[in-house]
Amino acid sequence: MSDNKRLRDLGAGLTSGMLLAAGALTAYLLLKDVVAPYFARVVDPDHEKNEATRKRAQANLQRIRKKIAENSANDAANTDASQKTSVEDLILNEYENQVALEVVAPEDIPVGFDDIGGLEEIIEEVKEAIIYPLTMPHLYQHGGSLLAAPSGVLLYGPPGCGKTMLAKAVAHESGASFINLHISTLTEKWYGDSNKLVRAVFSLARKLEPAIIFIDEIDAVLGQRHNGEHEASGMVKAEFMTLWDGLTSSNAAGVPARIVVLGATNRINAIDEAILRRMPKKFPVSLPGTEQRRRILELILGNTKRDPDFDVEYIAKVTAGMSGSDLKEACRDAAMVPMREYIRQHRASGASMSRVAPEGVRGIRTDDFFGRRGGQVLHVPPPAATNGQSESEWRDVEELEEDIVTTLS
Repeated sequence: MSDNKRLRDLGAGLTSGMLLAAGALTAYLLLKDVVAPYFARVVDPDHEKNEATRKRAQANLQRIRKKIAENSANDAANTDASQKTSVEDLILNEYENQVALEVVAPEDIPVGFDDIGGLEEIIEEVKEAIIYPLTMPHLYQHGGSLLAAPSGVLLYGPPGCGKTMLAKAVAHESGASFINLHISTLTEKWYGDSNKLVRAVFSLARKLEPAIIFIDEIDAVLGQRHNGEHEASGMVKAEFMTLWDGLTSSNAAGVPARIVVLGATNRINAIDEAILRRMPKKFPVSLPGTEQRRRILELILGNTKRDPDFDVEYIAKVTAGMSGSDLKEACRDAAMVPMREYIRQHRASGASMSRVAPEGVRGIRTDDFFGRRGGQVLHVPPPAATNGQSESEWRDVEELEEDIVTTLS
């Protein structure tokens, strides 16, 4: 009898324990799936926004997985397996998720080095000094850290000369992860969140290295520090410089991380000196010379219909002092002249506009680039000197162009 009683008590105890465990598990699942999300939404007002950001960041990173996988395969023979990180294994915090939205896939940028005219020397140096050390470090191992990619690169010069376009080409052809950092990304209403976002920029870049962090108009973000500056702005700059070139910017062997900060500006004197020190590679993208303008014009005009007597050499000569952006607008205005003439002739004939045939539009002529004021060329003077820069820095470097006539013969 005593043995049967013990068995019954043991069975009752096991049943109670199982019921208790099942109840605890049910309560845990209920708290995890129902109660916890509800309280998270109540306690954290940004919970839904952070969750949406996380999903969009993961979707954006998904698009660049294939490219990173290809780069990892190319480096497989030269990289230790323990150093390679799959995108699948990335775990991002809420700040890194916000920055991950700024990662640009190479296929999203339709600009390559072949689409840039007149910057061949700069393009070659960018390839040799930045892209190759970042994407093929095994080629530079014999030089140690001396041949590593520079920590920062600055493109500076007058507006409209191709700085941002060159950065787009680097993003398209480098094969590295490209973070197009906007000023609005680093701006938060909560005190200290901007610093956390700056830290997230570099932590995400390390997870995705090789990586390029591009900041357009860098003078607006990392300008000169002064006494009257707002405390939050100064803290962001200090955080940026510490993570960029601080105690943790290289590994135990002293080899710097494969991260390059690429900046573009037309106000180099407005950038803080400590930032300029961290950008040892500086490329002046100046106003194009005659040969550069000719190449730019050939690229812009491309397959545009031209008159047999069109003289691109003459246009390249008389456009001294114009930037690449100015040349594009001049070509746009010139291309509109034959179209405007054809439309007016078509209207004068009384024909319907729906019957307009593009084949009937004549090609661009040389004089389409000039005004109608007695055949005079509309001369475009070079931009005025600013920020302490001399006028000679903005003028065409070719002295022969000073003698170009400004009237059509």
